[in-house]
Amino acid sequence: MVDINDYTLKDTAWCPGCGNFAIRSAFRQALIELELLPHQVMLVSGVGQAAKLPIYISGNSFTGLHGRSLPAAQAIKLVNPALKVFVFGGDGDGYAEGGNHLLHALRRNVDLTYIVHDNQVFGLTKGQASPTSLEGYVGGITPEGTRMPPFNPLPFAIAMNTGFVARAFSGDTDHLVAMIKAAARYPGFALLDVLQPCVSFNKVNTYKWYQERVYYLPDDYDPTNKMLAFEKAHEFSERIPLGIIYKCKRPSYTAGFDNKPERPLVFATHNPADFYFLNQENQV
Repeated sequence: MVDINDYTLKDTAWCPGCGNFAIRSAFRQALIELELLPHQVMLVSGVGQAAKLPIYISGNSFTGLHGRSLPAAQAIKLVNPALKVFVFGGDGDGYAEGGNHLLHALRRNVDLTYIVHDNQVFGLTKGQASPTSLEGYVGGITPEGTRMPPFNPLPFAIAMNTGFVARAFSGDTDHLVAMIKAAARYPGFALLDVLQPCVSFNKVNTYKWYQERVYYLPDDYDPTNKMLAFEKAHEFSERIPLGIIYKCKRPSYTAGFDNKPERPLVFATHNPADFYFLNQENQV
């Protein structure tokens, strides 16, 4: 039986009121309801305020370079398929520096859950515009407002036929817990974009701004309807839908292997001396 005491929380460097706190609380509750113990999960991140989440909760964790979390996460899952792998990043970490890695992770469809803390700003480096900042956003290096349209990750992911694409809001923890659980249960790459206010630097996309716009997809919404999913995914102005936007059956990366090993690589026997002699031969 998994309970809240299995996941201890640690002191953070987040600002009071940061949406990251709610995401961490929801993630912790989701792990409990999924009955996953700390040794059964791997938390992977890059660099940024959102990417610090694995440091602030007990469990296996790996922190790599800014935007480079997905290659490490895929390798971890392939080497040890028994682990339930969760990846954390911000909209800068995930959609700017990590954009190329996201593209190919969607293609591969390795079984992992990618939770992006989307606050529409670079929060760690003092508030410059991120890929998802709205056009006109005034930041430290865009004093006249950014002139580029924002990147919307949901239509992009749907176009890549990503098997699970969803959006949630850190202001509704119960719904966020449900989305994390649904993403974790999907047998392939799951993208969960979480709208998360940055109370220190983003004075536009506040809790109030989101609360006035977000709404929940109705029970009769069909996430397998790709054209309808595209339509909903493009809504990001006066109305922003929350829920599972798109879902499809797509074989995960390892499902296509005809020569599956009986045991994953993590349990394979190895002799360090073998690598020594191999290295010596290569130097001859």
